[in-house]
Amino acid sequence: MTRFALSFAPLVPAALLGVLAAAAVAVVILGLLGRRRGTLLRGLGLALMILALADPSLVREDRRGEKDVVAVVIDQSGSQTIGERAAQTAKARAALTRDLAALGNVEPRFIESGRSDAENDGTRLFSALSSGLADVPPERVAGVLMVTDGVVDDIPPDPAALGFKAPLQVLVTGHAGERDRRVELVEAPRFGIVGKDQTISLRVLDTDDRGEPVAVTVRRDGVEVARRQARVGERIDVPVRVDHAGPNVVEVDVPTIPGELTALNNKAVVTIDGVRDKLKVLLVSGEPHAGERMWRNILKSDANVDLVHFTILRPPEKQDGTPINELALIAFPTGELFGSKIGDFDLIIFDRYSNQSILPYAYFENIARYVRNGGALLMAVGPDYSGPDGLYYSPLGAIAPVRPDGRVIETPFRPRVTADGEKHPVTRGLAGSDADPPAWSLWFRQVDGDATKGMPVMSGAEGRPLVVLSREGKGRVAQMLSDQIWLWARGFEDGGPYLDLTRRLAHWLMKEPDLEEEALRATARGRDIAIERQSVKGITAPVTVTAPSGATSSVDLAAAEPGLSRGTVRTDELGLYRLTDGTNSVLLNVGPENPREFQEVVSTTEKLRPLAEATGGSARRIGTGDGDAIAMPRLVAMHEAPSYSGSDYIGIKRTDSSTVAGIGLLPLGVGGIGLLALLGSTVLAWVAEGRGFRRRGGGSL
Repeated sequence: MTRFALSFAPLVPAALLGVLAAAAVAVVILGLLGRRRGTLLRGLGLALMILALADPSLVREDRRGEKDVVAVVIDQSGSQTIGERAAQTAKARAALTRDLAALGNVEPRFIESGRSDAENDGTRLFSALSSGLADVPPERVAGVLMVTDGVVDDIPPDPAALGFKAPLQVLVTGHAGERDRRVELVEAPRFGIVGKDQTISLRVLDTDDRGEPVAVTVRRDGVEVARRQARVGERIDVPVRVDHAGPNVVEVDVPTIPGELTALNNKAVVTIDGVRDKLKVLLVSGEPHAGERMWRNILKSDANVDLVHFTILRPPEKQDGTPINELALIAFPTGELFGSKIGDFDLIIFDRYSNQSILPYAYFENIARYVRNGGALLMAVGPDYSGPDGLYYSPLGAIAPVRPDGRVIETPFRPRVTADGEKHPVTRGLAGSDADPPAWSLWFRQVDGDATKGMPVMSGAEGRPLVVLSREGKGRVAQMLSDQIWLWARGFEDGGPYLDLTRRLAHWLMKEPDLEEEALRATARGRDIAIERQSVKGITAPVTVTAPSGATSSVDLAAAEPGLSRGTVRTDELGLYRLTDGTNSVLLNVGPENPREFQEVVSTTEKLRPLAEATGGSARRIGTGDGDAIAMPRLVAMHEAPSYSGSDYIGIKRTDSSTVAGIGLLPLGVGGIGLLALLGSTVLAWVAEGRGFRRRGGGSL
């Protein structure tokens, strides 16, 4: 195909060319007013001169026709997997491939939307369309065909935002009259104070509300905590107690209904990260000693700790019968602290306390009861523990994990992590523990005793238990059988990991999930679940993974570190997974907690209809009956028209686009042609003027 066009490349500035043209027009007008012969021929000469200065050229373009580009956007989002939609989509794609090939001179471009984006941001077909046509000039786009369920989250506000002028034809999968029930979270907290209630606001939505109340079940970490009745569309508020630090997985679900599209959105998941408010710690210091202030300094350095320090400054040997109320500068509320308020403390620490009749036995009984009901007790003892006034011979002896044998070992030794301690989160990986001997300073005194319960995680002189951890009822007890840890704090012989050790002890006592010695943990990394089994017993039983759909699989774990086994499993579904090894269980949500893609799943033609019709296209269903059968409209190619669709057909627009294959240029203002035209007009003007002169009787000079 060849096209011709005229182009100009002025030899002088355009402004000067305009001035010359104006002057030429003035000369012609004056000549005409003066009735001078040859004025028009002189004007023709001036025009040809100005035209020559404009440097006109005749351009010949040899053009090659281009195929029309038709984008076919295939919705691959999660909602397209519901029911028969995937099969309908596959059939529609095959039909479009065949019909586009039959049209001829069409380049089909199939664009698939990604599922990963849909999980977080919903279905974004127009973003995929823009990326897929990024290298196509707008004038080559002949149309866009979309195969989707119609639930699209990035619909442009008007056709101009598409960037091309071509019809949009929407082919909607699914069936008319679909029904779905879902839970919608209105407000959901992300954090909560341990022991406090957090309110979750929600509503139940149903596309076919029949006025019946719906049962709403709320579970925390798999245990039912509430059950409510709600009407469709009604907002309800459900208080949920934040039970522990770390993730508290809350499930809200409603029962499925017959003929429902999917049960995936019948459940909503909220993960509330439990954080502790001010940790209330009661520190009871006995007789003065070199390490007394170490515990206070450690606890006061943490802004999250609210410390109450009860200190006895008189050593035991100074018992002279002075009344207790005359020893203190101010009255200390021991009755309140160890009575009515004892349950308010997260941790109680006894530091070298011996039974000095300062605290009645009833208070020790309260402490033992506090531990059995879920409290935490740390006993850092010295030589006093082995004597008759030691804590073991008080009511606390019933919960103490070590029974003293009356001997105090006074010899230099380096604390060591025991074989069980290498597996325990409290002592595993302590800095310097991997050296032999450990790379920390000596201690010089230890109370000897037998561990009657619990687990020794560190040993001291003669390999005897040094740090013992024990569970008592619902609570926990830790015992350190030496008062020499202050040597590490003061940097003696480069010290030792006293901060790590004491903080881990305190957090284990307060049931920090990351420090549990027997635990199953899981972490979502994209579509992979990383499983970790913590066990001081060396348990590596297979883990059963239950998917949201109820499908189960088994994962074998491999030893990774002392006390740790790990494994990984690939998932195909979004939602809440349950993992168990028969003893421990854990819940894990894979993907967004409430994927936007599944919040609205009923197929519709109405969302895309306004945009499609504004481009001259249409939005129509292709599903027929209840199966995967489809009815595809005819596909036709049309020249530009106000509408590209009818009751039984959809159309694309022929663009007649082409690209330049070659160019020829013929200058008209210079060379032989220009010179001939210019000289011819000049000669004609001279001849005309000469004839006029002779008629007026003029002669030769």
